[in-house]
Amino acid sequence: MGKKNTVVKELKKNRQLYIMCLPALIVLILFSYVPMAGIWMAFTKYNIRDGIFGSEFVGLYNFKYFFTGGTGLGPKVIYNTLFINFFGLIFGTFFPILIAICFNEVRGKYFKKITQSAMFFPYFLSWVVVGAIVYAFFSTDTGMINRLLQSTGHDIIRWYAEKKYWKGIIITADVWKWCGYNSIIYMAAMTNFDSSLYDAASVDGANRFQQIIHITLPLIKPTVVILSLLAIGRIFFGDFGMIYGIVGNNSLLYDEVAVIDTYVYSAMRSLGFSYTTAIGLFQSVMGLILVTLSNKLAKKVNDGGGLF
Repeated sequence: MGKKNTVVKELKKNRQLYIMCLPALIVLILFSYVPMAGIWMAFTKYNIRDGIFGSEFVGLYNFKYFFTGGTGLGPKVIYNTLFINFFGLIFGTFFPILIAICFNEVRGKYFKKITQSAMFFPYFLSWVVVGAIVYAFFSTDTGMINRLLQSTGHDIIRWYAEKKYWKGIIITADVWKWCGYNSIIYMAAMTNFDSSLYDAASVDGANRFQQIIHITLPLIKPTVVILSLLAIGRIFFGDFGMIYGIVGNNSLLYDEVAVIDTYVYSAMRSLGFSYTTAIGLFQSVMGLILVTLSNKLAKKVNDGGGLF
């Protein structure tokens, strides 16, 4: 009874605040929790006539078919997704930190504003525009890269027919697009650093590089940990817009760059909702497992500080 009375008192005391939160809570329940009932489709052979809960129960068949089934693409798209996201995470963390540190050291006010705007600009470009930029570089006949190769006496490369280059191209485009945006986050974190630490280090004879190594990087570590944990949670989710914006429906490159999300899009039309629901559930469960394990590791690395 004591706990019940405490809850009632809390609701009465802050009822206006809870009423303000009520619309958001209703939206959260309707669009985030109610649809979770559809997870049951992953374990059935869904058909519209029988509905979600009336369709034939098939257990783990959909999951088994994804990993070992006739398409043969399950393990491949998992590998592609993890490869692209892993190196995107590594380079997408290193370069924004490097840029943020460089901007933090720049003293020219106007130069800093102009270069920051230039670095932030790619974030506003859609993947369709980025795909057009990539095509301008790698087009076989008119691309800048092939023209450069020709001018130096080398043979041109049929980029859009060569699989081996495209993981690197996609990772580069991804890092380039998000680099400026992520650097702003790290720069915002740096503005809260205690300037007296740098003053004390200067008095002790530390140069700027030593200050970056021993002050800036340790202080920015919590921000890196949080952003990395959020990225790890999405590591089994490929960027559908990025792949289709850059590569499109090029069948010559599909096996090399297909990620789980593009595979789900193509599989939904031929293999149905149950199969693609199983893949989506697999992505979510793996993301939860990785975030949980990474968070435990982060607490050890970051002196007890993690995402939760």
